[in-house]
Amino acid sequence: MRPLLVRSVWRSVVLLSVLTAGQSESACRSRRCLAKMLIAKTPLSQPQEDNCTQTISVPFMEYQTLSVDTKNLRLISRLQAALIWTDLELSWNTSDYEYDEVILPVTKVWTPELHVTNGIKTSMKHSSQDLLVYSNGTVKHNVIINAEINCEVNLFNYPFAFDECPVAIQAWTNDGCGTDLNLGTLKMVDGTHGDWQTESADYQKQRDDRNYIMVSLSIKYLNPFITLMLPSILLILADMISFSLPLTGGERNSFKVTLVLSFTMFLIILNDMLPGDSKCSPVIRTHFCICLVLLVVSMLISLMLTRLAKDGTVIFCSCFMRSSSGKNTDEAEGAEETKPDVSVVPLGDSEGQIELLRKVVSFLKSLQEKEQESERFEKLANTLDNVIFWLYLVLGSVYFIVMITVMVKYKCRVNHFDFWY
Repeated sequence: MRPLLVRSVWRSVVLLSVLTAGQSESACRSRRCLAKMLIAKTPLSQPQEDNCTQTISVPFMEYQTLSVDTKNLRLISRLQAALIWTDLELSWNTSDYEYDEVILPVTKVWTPELHVTNGIKTSMKHSSQDLLVYSNGTVKHNVIINAEINCEVNLFNYPFAFDECPVAIQAWTNDGCGTDLNLGTLKMVDGTHGDWQTESADYQKQRDDRNYIMVSLSIKYLNPFITLMLPSILLILADMISFSLPLTGGERNSFKVTLVLSFTMFLIILNDMLPGDSKCSPVIRTHFCICLVLLVVSMLISLMLTRLAKDGTVIFCSCFMRSSSGKNTDEAEGAEETKPDVSVVPLGDSEGQIELLRKVVSFLKSLQEKEQESERFEKLANTLDNVIFWLYLVLGSVYFIVMITVMVKYKCRVNHFDFWY
């Protein structure tokens, strides 16, 4: 009787264990249990089947230009990409788990890493802490890439600059192993930032393993034209109009000196705003140098013409037109020497009166010749001043037309793919 009772108790225990195991097994059919089962596999290495190359599909990528650093020649970009790949070790039988998809932590699963080949600084971060896995092993995930790209933008035409800059997108690969990208649709968003505008962004490739986004950039010329070009044009125009001021009196020379000093201070203040040097150095630097030379030469010519109008001499030739004035000067000095004699000559002496009258006539004649000579100097200076003004006006106008045409039309060629070799 007692053995029969013991046998019945053991049967009850075994049956209870089986039922408990069955209940626990049937309870572990949720998505979380499925995720726990997949995480337990710890698939942190790249999926590898018959070969060691994994194809990563990028069905959609979003490109955005954040800024363009013209001083250091840098393109700051942001990319958001949707990634799809297959990892058969993450697949499951839908008869065991009736779900077609499950969410897994991104830190527990291998994920591909994208980088920008010509980027000085590149950072890739996950757009979410989770990713989506399907029953057939397909994995979907989104990543965000921030890149600072070394792009030697053609700034020769600044402030009318325009150019193209490649953003090389690649995944890790070495000796035929690694990952291969299959790019799909590209969309550009928010193309205007600061003074630069993104015209377009398109997928291109040099060969199968060299994919890049060709970004077309152009500068919004209104702001730099107003702050850089327009002041130089107005200063040269003011310098031309200053020829209407008289040579004598010093007003013109003072005004021209003020213009030179103002333009010099203008260049010092705007030094940080000017774009950096590159293979195609901005022609606006040459333009500023030419404007400064024009202002200085105009000031020096005005100073020399003022000297010429006053006494008929210039800095480099002090003997100019002195031959005819030497005799008159001597006579004037002789007349000045006879001034004291006017008060000592007796009025009754006829010969003294005649001599006095002769000296007075000679003195007045000398003054008249001096006035005539001064008028000739002023007339000569005014004639040269008119010639120089019209020459300055014509050459200055032609220069500005040619310079603006070169800025707008000429295109300097830059090799943007020297990072590939």
